[in-house]
Amino acid sequence: MRYFFEISYLGTHYHGWQIQPREISIQECIEKGLSKILQTEIRVNGSSRTDTGVHARQQYAHVEIPDLKMSVRDLVWKLNSFLPKDISIIRVVPVSNEKHSRFDAIDRKYIYRINLEKDPFCTENSLYFRKNLDIDKMNEVSKLLLQHSNFQCFSKVRTEVNNFICNIQTAEWILIGYHLEFHIKANRFLRGMVRAIVGTLLDVGLGKISKDEFQSILNSQDRRQAGSAAKAHALTLEEVNYPVNYFNNEN
Repeated sequence: MRYFFEISYLGTHYHGWQIQPREISIQECIEKGLSKILQTEIRVNGSSRTDTGVHARQQYAHVEIPDLKMSVRDLVWKLNSFLPKDISIIRVVPVSNEKHSRFDAIDRKYIYRINLEKDPFCTENSLYFRKNLDIDKMNEVSKLLLQHSNFQCFSKVRTEVNNFICNIQTAEWILIGYHLEFHIKANRFLRGMVRAIVGTLLDVGLGKISKDEFQSILNSQDRRQAGSAAKAHALTLEEVNYPVNYFNNEN
């Protein structure tokens, strides 16, 4: 039977979600825990692949468990007891076998967090940025993302994808006190895309890139034209969304 796992983690000490040959990953930790608890080899299929150091407040994955001999509540408790303190299983939901955590997701939302003043309580998941930013200009330029579809200029060069087309629905900067957040939602994201967008928009805020130059970067389809990628530790996969009543139709 297929189960959806809702997962939350701090990615500080991990080399991303996906299993790596010689590095520890979130997927590897969960698979090891499930395989030990269930006494059989388990594979986990994630809804999104976060990069090294990136966090997730909400990540989903689906898992095939042929014959679960415990309640899902007990499975959550046992797996959380096995996992390190920076990885948490929020819930486990039984679903029909045709449902897929990655392909059925309709959109994902990321938040990039910046502190404009030093805050010792936010060092693991936000960037301390000391220079003055023109946030109004950054928001004005961010709207160009909603009018574009090919984001090859913000994708890592070595990536295996069929196309670079993404439908961005939200892209805005929100300032609350000295906490600055970039909210971006799309049906899909390319490798390194959000960090490249943030890094380039920070250059806009610093007056290094104009609105017209940002548009030229979008049109170029050339990663070399965009700014440097913002640091990974301030980025969080905030939401993975599925169709309305997606989980409510299960028996």
